[in-house]
Amino acid sequence: MTACAIEDGTAAAVEAGETVEPGSDEPSGGAEPPDPAAADAALNDAADTAAPADAATEAATEAAGPPVLEDPRARQGPPGPQAPQDPARSPAETVLPTPAFTITANGAYAARLTAARRETPENGDPAWFPERWTLDGPEPYAVPLPLNQPEDAGSQVLPLADGRVLIRRRVTDRHTLSLLYPTGPGTGELLLGAVECDELTLLPPSPDGVSAYALSTGAYSTGLWLVAGGPNGPELIAELPGRCSGGVWLDRAGRLLALDREPAGGGPVKAVAVDLGRGAEMTPLLQIAPDSDDRLLLADPDSGLLLIRSDAPGHDRLGWGVLGSCLPVRFPECLRLPDAAVTPFAVQPGQMLMPESCAVALRIDGATGSWLGVWRPDGRRLHQLPVPGGWLAGSGVWSREGVLALPYADGETACAVALLTAPADEEPAAVRAPAGYPESGMQPSGAVAPPSVCRPVPLGQAPLVGRTTTG
Repeated sequence: MTACAIEDGTAAAVEAGETVEPGSDEPSGGAEPPDPAAADAALNDAADTAAPADAATEAATEAAGPPVLEDPRARQGPPGPQAPQDPARSPAETVLPTPAFTITANGAYAARLTAARRETPENGDPAWFPERWTLDGPEPYAVPLPLNQPEDAGSQVLPLADGRVLIRRRVTDRHTLSLLYPTGPGTGELLLGAVECDELTLLPPSPDGVSAYALSTGAYSTGLWLVAGGPNGPELIAELPGRCSGGVWLDRAGRLLALDREPAGGGPVKAVAVDLGRGAEMTPLLQIAPDSDDRLLLADPDSGLLLIRSDAPGHDRLGWGVLGSCLPVRFPECLRLPDAAVTPFAVQPGQMLMPESCAVALRIDGATGSWLGVWRPDGRRLHQLPVPGGWLAGSGVWSREGVLALPYADGETACAVALLTAPADEEPAAVRAPAGYPESGMQPSGAVAPPSVCRPVPLGQAPLVGRTTTG
């Protein structure tokens, strides 16, 4: 048995091959994106006007023990990681899958590789160059960081909190790492060093804004590298047993890193916590069932909310839990859409001790493109919303007040951000006792009927019931 819970209020509809319409939890024919014509209105509307969904029924399958959601922060001792859009584009641009758009942990800067078609016909291949976005000013703006020759499409860029951009390039059998920064009309480059390995993958930006880490995965172990922020260039911090991937930060100090680890000899994938302040000590983080693949997708250090993908319910499902909690991991039915993939990419920060109230932004990929989903654990409802044309799918950042910033770039706008207020999860109004009657503390069996209002009607339309004769 598995230590998980499935919210199955819409299970019957899902099993019957039906889906949930955008903005509703009622079953319908298929997963379709919201109407693009309503995008501007939806992005500027702070309130959601769709009818509230009924409360889902929860069916929990309990295991012999609770899932391992141990909070590694409690063990810390002294210090000893798109579906392409189809907007109208200018003739100088190329319609290509958008590379990763990476945002710093504080939401101030972002970076990506962007491509433009060369002007000469014989050189029709796109020329890639890094681009840095500034997101915390009065208006967002982009700064191109091209060098003398175009970048390879397989290069990775990572923004730092000081505005510089780390770039990883593949050069024959090694990977070089450099910092790029604007210098007036040109671009400055500071070479940090190189790492000789087959594959090197940059982890998500560290919360400290200064350090940058990477993974080099081998057949039986994974190297954890400090590639920026160290005193002497790239430095191997630890050789971790097994094949590690993913990368989610669990604290605001950049000390606790969660990775998805596969044993060297094969076996289920489990999320583990790596404490960088204690010599990269590795401890279990998530174990829902002994043979299940349990991966950590996203975490909020303030509330402890965890977004998990696991096959413990029988197939891959999106679930949530709380760091350090003994409660089962829950797999909401509203996050299960046939013919569409749902991936979380941002969690509302600042909700201390209230993980159930955090708004979560999700990327929904279907046959017709990508659109946005917004969900809260206590709401049990997936709001499906349109996105601006040219949205850099899977990217965005929440404010503490619940406003989601969605970066986009289309043929007319090279750098822009659309602001979306998280829709409210409407609940049925509480039913109170009629005036003159005391509160009994019992739940009513139905809504209180409003008092009837007498109004005159023509004699020919008067009802022929309820009359009495005299005499």
